[in-house]
Amino acid sequence: MISALISMYLPSYPKILCYMLQGTEYQVGPYIAWYWRTNNFNSVMKRRALVMTNRTRILYIGLLTGIVLQLLVGIILLVSGLLLNSAARIYSGIGCILTYPLVWAHIIVIPLLLVDSLVIKPKNSKLVNASQKVFNAHHALKIAVAGSYGKTTMKEILNTVLSSGRNVAATPANKNVAVSHAQFSTKLSGDEEILVIEFGEGAPGDVANFARNTHPDIGIITGLAPAHLDKYRTLSAAGKDIFSLAEFLDHKNVYVNSESTYTKPYIKNDYELYNQDCVLGWKIENIEVSIEGLRFTMKKGKQQMDLSSGLIGRHLVGTLALCVALADKIGLTRQQIEEGVSKTQPFEHRMQPRPLSGGWVIDDTYNGNLEGVRAGLTLLSELSAKRKTYVTPGLVDQGNDTKKIHIELGSLIAEAKPNKVVLMKNSVTSWIEKGLHDNGYKGDVSIVKDPLEYYKNIEHVMAAGDIVMMQNDWTDNYN
Repeated sequence: MISALISMYLPSYPKILCYMLQGTEYQVGPYIAWYWRTNNFNSVMKRRALVMTNRTRILYIGLLTGIVLQLLVGIILLVSGLLLNSAARIYSGIGCILTYPLVWAHIIVIPLLLVDSLVIKPKNSKLVNASQKVFNAHHALKIAVAGSYGKTTMKEILNTVLSSGRNVAATPANKNVAVSHAQFSTKLSGDEEILVIEFGEGAPGDVANFARNTHPDIGIITGLAPAHLDKYRTLSAAGKDIFSLAEFLDHKNVYVNSESTYTKPYIKNDYELYNQDCVLGWKIENIEVSIEGLRFTMKKGKQQMDLSSGLIGRHLVGTLALCVALADKIGLTRQQIEEGVSKTQPFEHRMQPRPLSGGWVIDDTYNGNLEGVRAGLTLLSELSAKRKTYVTPGLVDQGNDTKKIHIELGSLIAEAKPNKVVLMKNSVTSWIEKGLHDNGYKGDVSIVKDPLEYYKNIEHVMAAGDIVMMQNDWTDNYN
């Protein structure tokens, strides 16, 4: 209790508040919730560092200025009260000095609320409305990509493969909400032949709104898994929202990943399914998985394509195969398709391998769902290594199923049989341990209290021939 109070008066306190605002993307509700559940502000900045953007710098200077002014007022009141023997001034001065951490932690959200309601929301609404006309009038084939996971990967592969023979534009990075789509529309030249648009999902109604704004011709649903359950509450609600894309398309030109268990109740006869065995009449054979990438063959009648990709993981074969099948359907040549697939490389923090200390680290820290965990552990099982280590903090936004999902996560790790498991200490660690124990895991389990320190020094725990798989991220705003 005392250490928690002391932490509010440290010189680093204003910077910590800025870090919390940045970590919650300047959303007032999540920031306030994080603030009030924090027991010790000195332990907040553990997994990342504050990035001093222009916005953050303005807030930081504002906080420092406000705090200094309040302290000066408090000191003036206290000193004058002592000189004039005024109890009211003395108590007012002490109150000013002692309450500044609480006061400025909340005052700082006022400009955020004002700017959001008076500037950002009206501006974004106007931009989104204008983008509807742009998308509706654009002659390009528009492909929308939705799902609980794998959206950005699918979008980037489509962009890479289709660009070998067509003029393609795709939404950047993981910018997948209405205002991002609108900003994307302002950069279109009008000459594009194909647009690939990623649809995020954060709350019920999102995907349907994105479809109405962007007017897609084709819909791809990459899978369904427990994610964002803090907003959707149930997996069924998330599934209904994601599959509203199919409803917009009148259930035509819809492609669904049939390897995703949770998509099965939503699949209709009109949908085209894709997986690592077949897609659109193409049969997939001779799959080879290694740390350097994927190789496989696709056959359809007398047609055959021999494909090689820098992407790793058997779970990506179906994704690549769908992109190949669509490229063929659109009219790209075999040479263009094979060349496009050969250019596909791992994306940042998504099954991204890098050599280290004579071994390999596979960075899949962007992943945040159980199906991604399953894919990563399958890959780890397939790869050859002297020693295998699996590192995870667990999964966030799992709602009421948090305990159940993390016990299952532990069981999946146990089935993969890595030599060592490293867990980042937090509220779900004990449930992962239970899953490991219940499924007879015999390897070494290590609990890390300072994730940032572990990641910084990972080369010191690796040896030649090792593979370390790092999955998921657990930002400081989760307990």
